[in-house]
Amino acid sequence: MAISKKLSLTWAQEDDSTSAQTEPFSRVELPDTPLIKIRTSNKWSGLDLRAIWSHRELLYFMAWRDLKVRYKQTLLGVSWVILQPVLMTLIFAVFLGRLTQIPSDGVPYVLFLYAGLLPWTFFSNSVSTSSHSLIANAHMITKVYFPRSIVPLAAILVRLCDFLVAAAILVGLMIYYRKPVGFSILIAPFLILHLTLLILALSLWFAALNIKYRDVGTVLPVLLQLWMFASPIIYPISLVDPKWRWAYSLNPLAGIIGGFRAVLLGSELDVKSLLVSAIITLALLVYATFVFRRMEDQFADVV
Repeated sequence: MAISKKLSLTWAQEDDSTSAQTEPFSRVELPDTPLIKIRTSNKWSGLDLRAIWSHRELLYFMAWRDLKVRYKQTLLGVSWVILQPVLMTLIFAVFLGRLTQIPSDGVPYVLFLYAGLLPWTFFSNSVSTSSHSLIANAHMITKVYFPRSIVPLAAILVRLCDFLVAAAILVGLMIYYRKPVGFSILIAPFLILHLTLLILALSLWFAALNIKYRDVGTVLPVLLQLWMFASPIIYPISLVDPKWRWAYSLNPLAGIIGGFRAVLLGSELDVKSLLVSAIITLALLVYATFVFRRMEDQFADVV
């Protein structure tokens, strides 16, 4: 009995000493605001190209991951890249080329149509995918810091690969219709770069807005559908009334798609419309990068 009392007294003393040691720690309260916050150096600066370059391997693996996941369990695989613009071309060619007889500036309508749908498909799919890319990669954004602009950039690179694959059909159509290729085709890479910068500007802007306002994901498909018919894709620019041509050129896609079609099919290049498109694209890119950097600190908290 004496031994059991002694043991119980020892356990009670140990419990008291343990509670005395842990009691100060239980009273510690966390501050309302974090003591350390990881953020960009200057939220009003442009894209940090040096940081993007240092994380170039992450950009490569994110783009490669998206490419593999998209076609991992599909029957047709990469053929879907070609089928989308081809099927759209066939549908529009039947209902617009045959039934309504829309002019195509002396070019076979199928070739004329595909030359416009190819850059449009790249633009539409890139903006639609990249605007949702930050939300789709929320598990990465909330766990580790890296330049957030890499996420929409990776989505754009994937769609650029799709564009290059689908361009093979355009080459085949030009050979089939015996359309000669002139030296003006050397301008095509610059037009593709111009289109990519426009996509980057809109992607950064919509991706940042979509984090805070989820309505963007609902409105964007409707906006892209309207934008398609407001651009010279299924009809030539010559159908637009000359007195309203200046307003029509404010659409940056009008200069890009018109220029892309001109250098490929040998028609006259509208330099003025292309210049207006370049100015608007640069202005959008500057504004979009500022908006993206200003909202970047809130991505991990809101997403």
